[in-house]
Amino acid sequence: MVWSPESWRSKPIVQVPAYPDSEALAAVENRLRTHPPLVFAGEARNLMSSLAQVAEGKAFLLQGGDCAESFAEFHPDNIRDTLRVLLQMAIVLTFGAAVPVVKVGRIAGQFAKPRSDDFETRGEVCLPSYRGDNINGIEFTPEARIPDPHRLMEGYAQSAATLNLLRAFTNGGYADLHNVHKWMLGFIEKSPAAEQFAGLAHRVSEALDFMRACGITPESVPQLRSTDFYTSHEALFLGYEQALTRVDSTSGDWYDCSAHMVWIGDRTRQLDGAHVEFCRGIKNPLGLKCGPSITNDGLARLIETLNPENLPGRITLICRFGSDKVEASLPRLIRVVKREGFNVVWSCDPMHGNTVKSATGYKTRPFDRILAETKTFFDVHRVEGTHAGGVHFEMTGQNVTECLGGAQAIGEEDLEKRYHTHCDPRLNASQSIELAFLLAESIRAERMKDAGYTA
Repeated sequence: MVWSPESWRSKPIVQVPAYPDSEALAAVENRLRTHPPLVFAGEARNLMSSLAQVAEGKAFLLQGGDCAESFAEFHPDNIRDTLRVLLQMAIVLTFGAAVPVVKVGRIAGQFAKPRSDDFETRGEVCLPSYRGDNINGIEFTPEARIPDPHRLMEGYAQSAATLNLLRAFTNGGYADLHNVHKWMLGFIEKSPAAEQFAGLAHRVSEALDFMRACGITPESVPQLRSTDFYTSHEALFLGYEQALTRVDSTSGDWYDCSAHMVWIGDRTRQLDGAHVEFCRGIKNPLGLKCGPSITNDGLARLIETLNPENLPGRITLICRFGSDKVEASLPRLIRVVKREGFNVVWSCDPMHGNTVKSATGYKTRPFDRILAETKTFFDVHRVEGTHAGGVHFEMTGQNVTECLGGAQAIGEEDLEKRYHTHCDPRLNASQSIELAFLLAESIRAERMKDAGYTA
């Protein structure tokens, strides 16, 4: 079948909201087609080149951000704080593990969410499920739960404004390594993570002072004062993705210009389905969520379909098994990829397989399970002789209490204090930085073994 930006419309599709007015939806999609792209093809190609380095074990992928972005929480401080935590995590990983870090945010477009059920029931009332702010409202009322196509325009506007601010921060001096001491968030200044980061920041500053004495300054080396930062989201609502898909004037290829990278979710990776059909034709780097249900043959056929030229950096396998399933599920997939000679990035999503319901009724994720899955992911790759290339976290720079544990020792009784997520629980800044330090130790130990060092 010849691919085109609309060829997905002839394929079976799941996770589709039921819009009551199809003409209004078509009008909004047509309007979006006239709007400027949010990202550019050249940026997506740069990301793909960086991910090719990750696939070879020469860099590390850090991907993180909100489970689902919220129109109500759209604020420059929230954008800044999420970026700041990701910069802190990247510094920890870069300096502690001595590897370049490719930074990709779940931001500027992560508004749509898949649902396990089309309807939500509370008591005797049954309404359509909340599918993300660019589809319908989270309020449990008949009016809010009606899919509204005009929300797509709001999602586009907020994504554009978010990208504008991110570019200003990462290229306007905020990301300058000389500001590393200023990146600490106020509410975690007395946490163990803050103490660790302050010590690391001091070491970074000493290194920068030495480099300046040698004539290496931000003026002579631009990488010291700016950084590359990319955006990503799940390519779930394909009408929006198609509307922002454009031909690159330099290559003639099609790119989804809603984000630098998009991924296919665990619920929408049907080989003959609409989401795979759409993604196979765009040239962006692609993520593919891999849960316990994916078969060996299914994975191989998906990779062949999405990356027939076997280009390095094109496919990132985002593994989401659960701490109790990763050891049984991951090795067989690694062996399939090795046997077929596929070029992929292996990334660990330790969030989605470790969701539990607390005794107080809140959906949460225990920090120790998140850490356990991450460690096992690294251990399995070490045994199989492959590269554990990255991590994929749901996190925020806000002072939330949504995930249990960590050095802050968040307990079930604390969840109700600052439980703000619109969908799934997120790591807060302290937990995210703590995890980065633990992760850096694992990467450093692996690199030392590869270099022939022993304890």
